[in-house]
Amino acid sequence: MHAPPLASPVPAFRRSAPDRRRGLAVSVAATLIASLLLLLPGNKADAAPTLLSQGKPVTASSTENAGTPATGANDGNTGTRWSSAASDPQWIQVDLGSTVAVNQVVLNWETAYAKAYRIELSTNGTSWTQAYATTTSAGGVETLTVSGNARYVRVTGTVRATQWGYSLWEFQVFGGTDGGTGNPLPGGGDLGPNVIVFDPSTPNIQGKLDQVFQQQESDQFGSGRYQFLFKPGTYNGLNAQLGFYTSISGLGLSPDDTNINGDITVDAGWFNGNATQNFWRSAENLAVNPVNGTNRWAVAQAAPFRRMHVKGGLNLAPNGFGWASGGYIADSKIDGTVGPYSQQQWYTRDSSVGGWTNGVWNMVFSGVEGAPAQGFPNPPYTTLNNTPTSREKPFLYLDGNTYKVFAPAKRTNARGTTWGNGTPQGQSVPLDQFYVVKPGATAATINQALAQGLNLLFTPGVYHINQTINVNRANTIVLGLGLATIIPDNGVTAMKVADVDGVKLAGFLIDAGPVNSPTLLEVGPQGASADHSANPTTVQDVFIRIGGAGPGKATTSMVINSDDTIIDHTWIWRADHGAGVGWETNRADYGLRVNGDDVLATGLFVEHFNKYDVEWYGENGRTIFFQNEKAYDAPNQAAIQNGSIRGYAAYKVADSVNNHEGWGLGSYCNYTSDPNIIQEHGFQAPVKPGVKFHDLLVVSLGGMGQYNHVINSLGSATSGTSTIPSTITSFP
Repeated sequence: MHAPPLASPVPAFRRSAPDRRRGLAVSVAATLIASLLLLLPGNKADAAPTLLSQGKPVTASSTENAGTPATGANDGNTGTRWSSAASDPQWIQVDLGSTVAVNQVVLNWETAYAKAYRIELSTNGTSWTQAYATTTSAGGVETLTVSGNARYVRVTGTVRATQWGYSLWEFQVFGGTDGGTGNPLPGGGDLGPNVIVFDPSTPNIQGKLDQVFQQQESDQFGSGRYQFLFKPGTYNGLNAQLGFYTSISGLGLSPDDTNINGDITVDAGWFNGNATQNFWRSAENLAVNPVNGTNRWAVAQAAPFRRMHVKGGLNLAPNGFGWASGGYIADSKIDGTVGPYSQQQWYTRDSSVGGWTNGVWNMVFSGVEGAPAQGFPNPPYTTLNNTPTSREKPFLYLDGNTYKVFAPAKRTNARGTTWGNGTPQGQSVPLDQFYVVKPGATAATINQALAQGLNLLFTPGVYHINQTINVNRANTIVLGLGLATIIPDNGVTAMKVADVDGVKLAGFLIDAGPVNSPTLLEVGPQGASADHSANPTTVQDVFIRIGGAGPGKATTSMVINSDDTIIDHTWIWRADHGAGVGWETNRADYGLRVNGDDVLATGLFVEHFNKYDVEWYGENGRTIFFQNEKAYDAPNQAAIQNGSIRGYAAYKVADSVNNHEGWGLGSYCNYTSDPNIIQEHGFQAPVKPGVKFHDLLVVSLGGMGQYNHVINSLGSATSGTSTIPSTITSFP
């Protein structure tokens, strides 16, 4: 992102009614079963069976149509399914390739489930032994214990529960290998070479910090990835300067368990005092007592400051007050004053500040004690007393000498930090329930770990994958350290999450590969409809990049299908600089598409897509803070023409939506290839009583293109080169 001088000195899918055939009772039952499984001894990581059936040859007695083949039930994708003809009996069968010990079958039924069915095992495909039978199935997700040796496993439905045929999202067979002698993947272990752990007695800590900073300071698109971990205690005289792909964290349960008498610094000397490219770094779970009373954190996008206690002030601008374009703070306490100075925009959530000096274009606060009063557009403060729903990011900590991951509890109407009044609420998960992913791990191995019931801890590194990572189990944690980076090499979707409760994705970067991927991250399959309001999936500090490090392409970067999902700080970025950059070279039409209902975005940064940056089709969506730039490299007006509309909106709410709300949303244009381009508006939404926006702005950066309106046909046009926002305080 490049900014001009400041104005002052300082193809959408929507669920139709038939796609919601699965009734509430089935959804509740599936959710309850999935939750109860977490409590069973058989679900412990060290005893979990191995998934044997995924991708193996599968046949069926019939199919409903060409779109629901038998292979749809064992591809690991809960958005595809097998469905049969509407008659009894029908069967589906998988060939495991050799005789193995089978001990579990999981059936994930679509609405059209079997009321009565049997599971049969065979070593030769002709002689069958019944392993399980029922006449009272309620559908949903059924996890069934079986026992026997088999090469072939068959499910035969004998009585349908609905007027349709039989339909399975997934048919999974688990067990051992080679007759039960296979080796499951272990949980836990060391954290790899790029996790650097300090305790107060470690010699030359400053030297190691400086060594990594020297390597990473300007290595914007390199492969280095580092995580610094500080054990609880007190550290004196340190200045931890953070470059690209470098994270620093404390290992206490509270930030105050790990005290640094010194600084954690991000500045912009490498870029001549311009902080607009200080991406991809983080600080978390530490207390800092700055040497001169104020800590400098001059960052741009994808640089979260979480769970921090600054015992002094916080300066968000680079030395010399050059351009800056951040930023995000959450669950933090700054005892002194926060000085944004040249920061164009910023979002702060569920924190406490001792004061706030100024704003340039768009400063948004939700649940922040000490936040400035509502004042948009002058001063440009949007202030909400509370955050409607939040759940803090999981983090690694030490319980004695044992590594664990703490998963904070969900909060409603949150205000202030989670840790300021004693032990935070949440769940501790031992590291031995995680597969510790290290560079060189394959997607097949990662999926095997997930199928065993393990969570994932990605250590710092770059991971090339040739198949989708499938997160199918409720409450799975996928946590990255040191901006761990996943690259799909062959046009696959990097990661898909099933429509289950409580998955937590956090702290990693997905970088598009050279072969176009239809999507890079999918949360829930198309048509997802389960209610997750009690235990939503969260996507936190998950960043997406298309181009920059090399050619990359993706049609749509992130798709949210599951209801109630919380997107808490993401930067979805089609690169405007670096390698492999060009209007068609890193083609990416859409940034974020939301199909699910009741989805909340807090801290949404989406930039430079060829068409819509954000499309929202779900009902009751909410966004608190949005930052956007339109694509710099549009070659001319015709390239962005959207039917009769000049340009695609940065943020579009579909005409079918009846209820939606947003606070503090900004879009900027910087059409460097053709400064004569006119962008009709930054925002597009239906004019309905339930569709509301508060505090919108559009900005022409130095006159490189202009906006005609703010939203729809409302709001004044931008003009000239003065970089003055055009604003609307309330819509409609």
